[in-house]
Amino acid sequence: MSSSEFMNSQLTPELVKVRDQIKKYAEGYGLDCFETIFEMVDHEQINTLAALGGFPVRYPHWRFGMDYDQLSKGYAWGLQKIYEMVINTNPSYAYLMKSNNLVDQKTVISHVYGHVDFFKNNYWFSKTNRKMLDTMANHAVKIRDHMERYGQDRVENFIDQCLAIETLIDPHLPFLNPKRRGSEDHPETSAEPGRIKTDRQYMDQYMNPPEFMAEQRRKLESQAQKSRKNPPEPQKDVLKFLLDYAPLEQWEHDVLSIVRDEAYYFAPQAQTKIMNEGWASYWHSKIMTEKALKDSEVIDFADHHAGTMAMQPGQINPYKVGVELFRDIEDRWNRGKFGREYEQCDDMVAKAKWNTQANLGRQKIFEVRRVCNDVTFIDEYLTEEFVERFKLYTYSFNRRTNQYEIADRDFKKVKEKLLFQLTNRGQPFVYVTDGNFQNKGELLLWHKHQGLDLDTRWSRETMRALCDVWKRPINVETEVDGQKKLFTYQNGEFTEKFV
Repeated sequence: MSSSEFMNSQLTPELVKVRDQIKKYAEGYGLDCFETIFEMVDHEQINTLAALGGFPVRYPHWRFGMDYDQLSKGYAWGLQKIYEMVINTNPSYAYLMKSNNLVDQKTVISHVYGHVDFFKNNYWFSKTNRKMLDTMANHAVKIRDHMERYGQDRVENFIDQCLAIETLIDPHLPFLNPKRRGSEDHPETSAEPGRIKTDRQYMDQYMNPPEFMAEQRRKLESQAQKSRKNPPEPQKDVLKFLLDYAPLEQWEHDVLSIVRDEAYYFAPQAQTKIMNEGWASYWHSKIMTEKALKDSEVIDFADHHAGTMAMQPGQINPYKVGVELFRDIEDRWNRGKFGREYEQCDDMVAKAKWNTQANLGRQKIFEVRRVCNDVTFIDEYLTEEFVERFKLYTYSFNRRTNQYEIADRDFKKVKEKLLFQLTNRGQPFVYVTDGNFQNKGELLLWHKHQGLDLDTRWSRETMRALCDVWKRPINVETEVDGQKKLFTYQNGEFTEKFV
C-alpha cells in the first residue's frame, strides 16, 4: 500500500475533536511534541506498517513479508492486536485502528503524545534522522534499481547477509566528538623526538638523560607500529569498518550503507524501550483519569489499561516497569526521599514516613525523561523497595524438573540481571581488532567477555554472513571457561581452538 493511500484515511470529525482536546491536555501538563498527524487504518494496513517498522514504504525483502504473515495470523487467531503505532519523525505520524472504540482511541491518542514528547526531547533520540520517511523511500528506490540491474535474488541474498550483522554497530558513536585533526596528533618529526628543548647546552645532559631518550624512542616506535595496524584501536562499529575496507562492489556498498543507516535510526528505540513505553503509559493514564474520561467510560478504560499493564511470570513488561518506576521517582521526589540525609537515615520507620513536602516530582521525571536511557534509568532509580513491592526476581532453568524456576529475589541480583539484559541492547560486545590478521587479509574480531559465553550456533551464522561481506576468512577471539578461544569461519567450515 502506498503512502498516499494512508494519507487519504483521515480522522472522523468526532476524533478530530478528541485529538485536539487531548493535545491541549498534553500541552497543559508540559508535554512538548512535534506536530503529530493521525491516520485511520484497518487491521491489514496496521499489520503491513508494523512489518515495515512503522513506515509505509521500505525496500523489498522477504523478511517484511514474513513479519506481516506472522502478525496477520496472530490477529486472525485472536492472539494479538495492534492498537496504535507511531514513528519518530518530524512531523510524527501515528496510526489508529478503525475498529477501536472511542475509549481506546482516546487512550491511544494520549499514549501517542507521550511517545512523541519522548522522541522529541530524549537525548538518545537527538541524533536520529527526523526525515526518515523520505530516507526510507529513497532507500527503497535505490534497492529496487539495484535489483533491476543486478538481479533480485543476488541483491536480496546480500541483504540477508547485511541484516544478519546489522547489530554490529556502536549506538554511542553518534554522540562522540569527532577526533581532532591537528599537528598535535602526529608524532614529532625532529631528529630526536621527545627531547626537552633548552637554551643552555650544559643542562641538556640533565634534562635529556640517555635513559629518558631511549624510553621516548621506544614509545614512538610503539606508536608508529600501532598506527600501522588497521584499526589502530578496537572498533565497535563493525559495519563502518566493512564499508571502509571490505572489497565491495558499489551496489553492495550502497546496500550495506542503507542497512547501517537504518540500524542507527532504530537503535535508540531498543535503548529506551522501558522508558519510552513507561513515559507514554504514564501520560495516557494521567490524561485519561484526570481529564478525558467520562463516567461511562471508566470500566472500559480500566479493563484495557489493566491488560496492558499485566505482568507475565518470567517476563519484563516494559509498560508496567516503566510507568511504575516513573511514578515511584515522582513520589520520592515529591516527598524528598533522596539526598544524603535520607540515604544515611537508619530508621526504617522514619524513612517510610519521610515527607519534606519537596514537591519536585514532576520536575524530576521530566529531567529523567530528557537524559536517561534504560540502562541509566534502571541503574540510577531502581530501588530495593521497588523490587520488593513489585516482587521482581531472577529465574533459571532447572534441568531436574525441566522447568524455569525463581532463582533469586535479592535486590542486587535482580538489578544486576536486568542491567545485563539491557546493556548494549542485550547484544554481545564485539570489536574489530585486525583487518589483516596474521598478514593474510583475514578479519579478526574480539568478543569482550561479560560473563556469558558466545552462542556457538549464532556465532557461526554471524561469521558466515561476515565472510560473505568481507570475502575472506573471519576469526573471533573469545573466552570459554576462562580460556581464550579462537573461532574461525573459512570456506564454509567453522572451527574452534584454544589459544
